[in-house]
Amino acid sequence: MMYDDLLARSFSKHEKKKLGYGAFFGCLLIALSFCTVFKPYLGPLPALNLKQSMAAGFKMLMVRDTSGSYSTPLAPLTHLSETNTSSSQQTVKAAKIVTDKMEPVTNKTEPVIKKMEPLCDVTERRGDICNINGDVRIQGNSSSVFLVSSEMSILAGKNNSWSIRPYARKGDRAAMSQIKEWSVKLSGRDEIPPCNKNQSVPAILFSQGGYTGNHFHDFSDVVIPLYLTSRQYNGEVQFLITDKRPWWIAKFKAILKNLSRYELIDIDREEEVHCFPSVVVGLKRDVRELSIDPSKYSYSMSDFREFLRSCYSLKKANAIKLRDGRRKKPQLLIISRKRTRSFTNIGEITKMASRLGYKVTVAEPTMNVSKFAELVNSCDVLMGVHGAGLTNVVFLPKNAILIQVVPFGGFEWIARTDFGEPTKDMNVKYLEYKISTGESTLVQQYPPDHVVFKDPYSIQKQGWIAFKSVYMDKQNVKLDVNRFRPTLLKALELLHQ
Repeated sequence: MMYDDLLARSFSKHEKKKLGYGAFFGCLLIALSFCTVFKPYLGPLPALNLKQSMAAGFKMLMVRDTSGSYSTPLAPLTHLSETNTSSSQQTVKAAKIVTDKMEPVTNKTEPVIKKMEPLCDVTERRGDICNINGDVRIQGNSSSVFLVSSEMSILAGKNNSWSIRPYARKGDRAAMSQIKEWSVKLSGRDEIPPCNKNQSVPAILFSQGGYTGNHFHDFSDVVIPLYLTSRQYNGEVQFLITDKRPWWIAKFKAILKNLSRYELIDIDREEEVHCFPSVVVGLKRDVRELSIDPSKYSYSMSDFREFLRSCYSLKKANAIKLRDGRRKKPQLLIISRKRTRSFTNIGEITKMASRLGYKVTVAEPTMNVSKFAELVNSCDVLMGVHGAGLTNVVFLPKNAILIQVVPFGGFEWIARTDFGEPTKDMNVKYLEYKISTGESTLVQQYPPDHVVFKDPYSIQKQGWIAFKSVYMDKQNVKLDVNRFRPTLLKALELLHQ
């Protein structure tokens, strides 16, 4: 208060105003002088030069002092140290200013390339197969299958077309030479003919050529693979037949009708373009004969045999279980053959088996699969010389027994492969009887010291045709009933278990 009174008395109002202006300009002059004196000692402030880098899969910021020669890495922004909060906040603020000016990486436009799996798998050992989904068009008269592609696509392997023979015995030249070749192509819409018939269900295209007509190959090459490929559709699938054989369709009519609700299409004769939402060209196939690997496929041989029971209304689910004191006889079916590898003393065999307690039936398979399936299913033991007739093992009830009589000449491998191993997955017990040289009718055609007897392997080395012509086409079997008797006794023993 005293200070204000003294100032008011010493200066007038006008003089005080002039004094204020003078003080302001004096302070400004002092500041300019200060800057002039200390300018040599002041360097430029460090400028933040932030760079983006990738380290261990995350982004880091680099703060570089432009006046120096080093850069200091900072921790990722999401893991800033809490011990230096103020400097960290300043760094984040500076980073935000710089990154706001940067063009986001996501704004850069790059061409989008759609990668597709190959339409066809040609690596399978038993048969090539194509799984095609989308706008699929089939032109039968040119043996062509097209998948329409409306956008740029790159296929793994850079392949846009395949040549397929839709039969499941790849590698067998004799069989595959009889199969029509189909082309499968990825094509643009303007490169293929328009649809004439549109289908709403998937299709499976397969061949009835090759070795069909041989009962073993009918099942191993076509029926079981067709079941594997089509069962998942529960009947809602269209079968397209190439290399059509009408008698084959009649033979397996019951199976075909239970796998597809639609009439078969002889695709070779079709001039119109058929269109489907998806098509399988070729058939799935286990590498083994008469087998299904349940670890690879959704089904097993037990499932397949149950399917056959349903197709042919087979009544007997399990073989007889013998018990001491019961007089019920097990049923023995002997498969006879009229041409080669037939039993020449079938009467002796029947009498011996009957004395052991079997009820014996002798029959040769026919084209009437339904009727023969019922006969086989009624039996407990099935026996025969190695041949296609033993394929009827698929109709046997569970725990039944297959006895394979193995001819002379080195049949061990093929006998085990074709029928011995497959029975393991069928719940069928297996017995094998190898005939001696004296039980083969070859002794009537060649001298005892002939290479046919001394070295069968040398005949095998000449190829399949040479082997077949001697040991399969010229050989019948006169079974030594006394030597064979223990095999039938063993079968009875197994039926007691």
